[in-house]
Amino acid sequence: MNKTSKAHQMFGAIVASVIAALPISASAEWGLNLPRGVTPFSNTVYDLHMMILNICIVIGIVVFGAMFYAMWKFRKSTGAQAANWHESTLVEIVWTTIPLIILIIVAVPATKALIMMEDVADADMTVKVTGYQWKWHYDYVDHEGVDFFSTISRDSNEARQKDSGIDPNTVQNYLLDVDNRLVVPTNTKIRFLTTAADVIHAWWVPDLGWKRDAIPGFINESWAYIQEEGVYRGQCAELCGRDHGFMPVVVEAVSPEQFTAWVAEQQAAK
Repeated sequence: MNKTSKAHQMFGAIVASVIAALPISASAEWGLNLPRGVTPFSNTVYDLHMMILNICIVIGIVVFGAMFYAMWKFRKSTGAQAANWHESTLVEIVWTTIPLIILIIVAVPATKALIMMEDVADADMTVKVTGYQWKWHYDYVDHEGVDFFSTISRDSNEARQKDSGIDPNTVQNYLLDVDNRLVVPTNTKIRFLTTAADVIHAWWVPDLGWKRDAIPGFINESWAYIQEEGVYRGQCAELCGRDHGFMPVVVEAVSPEQFTAWVAEQQAAK
């Protein structure tokens, strides 16, 4: 075996040992875009995001294309000489008018999205969300006796402990599961009242299309209209203390009939 082959083997062994030492279980999902979500609002946000992204791509292609063309076409090696003209009124009107038109095109749907975000009127039910270090409390305002705390699931909590001997890869939905899910009905406009009892938290479920700060002494309003049954996961999105990373949110959307039966079970258990 020659020296080159030995060097390649040694380099490969070093790379393999480094990769093996990386905390793979704690790595995040490599998503390249926003999720479309399961609410009308999340779809509106996604479409607005894609529209603005495409506008930015077109602007980037035009601007950099013009720059590279000018640098290639009028380079010094071809004998190009700099022009002597200065202050073109037409150019100034064009580069003022085009950005103004683009801003108007973007502002109209963005304003509609913001108005939709703040419109909590005509809600069918209300859920009060209170952040604690480090758990959530849910109070179904319209359903007497239905309230509970939601904390990280036992499996995830045990696996996260130092020297627990539990491989996080064997825990389903590691750090994104709870003992008590927030159960809500589909095709129902739900108003969320978000606050906190100690420090600032942030209640965030990406599939709903928004997040809200939970601030002590303040109540922030938001809403969701979930169109598809399923389980949607999120977490606290505000650095709220030592166990900030262990404060997941799990929303389970069920049919209105299932939700009514679930409420009856909760009230009977009180």
